[in-house]
Amino acid sequence: MDESDLVKDRGVKPVAAHVVTVLYFARLREVFGRGSERVALLPSIATVRALREHLRARGGAWETELALAKPVRVAVNQEMAGPETRIAPDDEVAFFPPVTGG
Repeated sequence: MDESDLVKDRGVKPVAAHVVTVLYFARLREVFGRGSERVALLPSIATVRALREHLRARGGAWETELALAKPVRVAVNQEMAGPETRIAPDDEVAFFPPVTGG
């Protein structure tokens, strides 16, 4: 990933933002059409819950697939995380549906 992969969402000014790498797995990867992206975030987006809400604000599939009622697991820096887990600049945040097997 390089700077061209950086997603600058509406209203986020790079000088006031920090960047995290967001990964999407399984169904989410398919629906969003990407496996990863770098996202510039305002410092106020400092928890998993806030990041999820920020991504949902994109609308469409983002709003639907990341809805709080949808079962989505999250890992921060490869460790399972809850909604209140803090995120910091340069963290890696992965979203994935629960895995079932048989």
